[in-house]
Amino acid sequence: MTPVEIGILGCIVLVLLLVSSMPVAFAMAIVGFVGFAVVVTPHAAVSMATTELCDTFSKHSLTVIPLFVLMGQVAFHCGISRRLFNTAYHWFGPLPGGLAMATVGACTAFGAICGSGPATAATMSLVALPEMKRYGYSMELACGTVASGGTLGMMIPPSVVFIVYGIMTEQSIGKLFIAGILPGLLTAGLFTLFIYVECIRRPGYGPAAPSTSWGAKFVSLLGVCETLALFLLVIGGMFAGFFTPTEGAAIGAGGTIVIALVKRQLAAKMVWRALQETMRTSLMVMIIVAGAMIFGKFLTVTGIPTELAAWLGGLPLPAWVIVGLIITFFIIAGCFVDALALILLTVPIFRPIINGLYPEQDPMLLIWFGVIIVLVTQIGTITPPVGVCAYVVGGIERDVPLQAVFKGCVPFVMALVIATVLCVAFPQICTWLPGMVR
Repeated sequence: MTPVEIGILGCIVLVLLLVSSMPVAFAMAIVGFVGFAVVVTPHAAVSMATTELCDTFSKHSLTVIPLFVLMGQVAFHCGISRRLFNTAYHWFGPLPGGLAMATVGACTAFGAICGSGPATAATMSLVALPEMKRYGYSMELACGTVASGGTLGMMIPPSVVFIVYGIMTEQSIGKLFIAGILPGLLTAGLFTLFIYVECIRRPGYGPAAPSTSWGAKFVSLLGVCETLALFLLVIGGMFAGFFTPTEGAAIGAGGTIVIALVKRQLAAKMVWRALQETMRTSLMVMIIVAGAMIFGKFLTVTGIPTELAAWLGGLPLPAWVIVGLIITFFIIAGCFVDALALILLTVPIFRPIINGLYPEQDPMLLIWFGVIIVLVTQIGTITPPVGVCAYVVGGIERDVPLQAVFKGCVPFVMALVIATVLCVAFPQICTWLPGMVR
């Protein structure tokens, strides 16, 4: 068998292992190790695997993951998410679908200190779903809003997905964070617009909550001060070049701890739970990264990325059509593979293709591509059969059938598609802010 044929066979075996519910990290590591041993030599495979594992777990850049995860965990346990929802409720609640809009706003703000889609969805499920149920909202709309709003945690900085993508492509994590701001706000705006239109069309779908006084509205703004301060401190500091993403992560984590101390909510039990979740999530991400690196080395020696790039680059099609095909692939594959695993599996394949389509090598090219990838993988987190954010919401709100949760996500999938099209047609949405970074 040729190396390319071995690579294709390895990909098929990987899919079978994933379908059989083997953990993604172990599936990628096993296929990558065995495939590398077959293509090169077993001794070389052992050397490659040990080197990749050591390199992955000793990378200084990966320290941003546990720090940002800790930041989100402490923020959740000290009640920041509830205060965010309360603020959004006072401003948007009296509108048709206002509580759903408030949920999107709270998800956007919480995503700025969390960095994880499923974590944002889980947090907002506990905060927002009881309120929407109390005011007679359609649970289809409520669950769809929370699940879809949770995906904003993948785009709004800081984002774990952007961290991993930046490490794989050797791009500035700080610029990737900043590149996600405008697309994240655009997506949140489209979500809000779709909710408003749907609730105008179907008045009983999301009835307006009682109006509140202007005094109460302005007082509620105190609930966003903590999040705004953290966001400006971390992202603003990186934007101005005052510190690196790793330093920003440390400052952000320290800032949430200070807030919890000031609020007198830094109980020993809360700290222990936050540390447990931080350790669990961080190790999961880093093990997946290590497995993906091993599998990526296997793909490299088979020559599949080069062959595929040459084939796509040689097609008599405009660059935008090929980009559209890549996006379509991500949308379909995202329905079956976890977002982080999908990015780790496919970036080594599609990176040379993108570079070949745009030989002038715009320094913002891979930054733009990273934003597009995150946008389309957001779709996979709310569509079956993977749909991790939808499963999180369905697991918390057990009275609502899972199919109703997925049905409620349909309008938001359309909004994500529109956001993707706009970012492809107008790449400045993704590149303007990072282009201003020092």
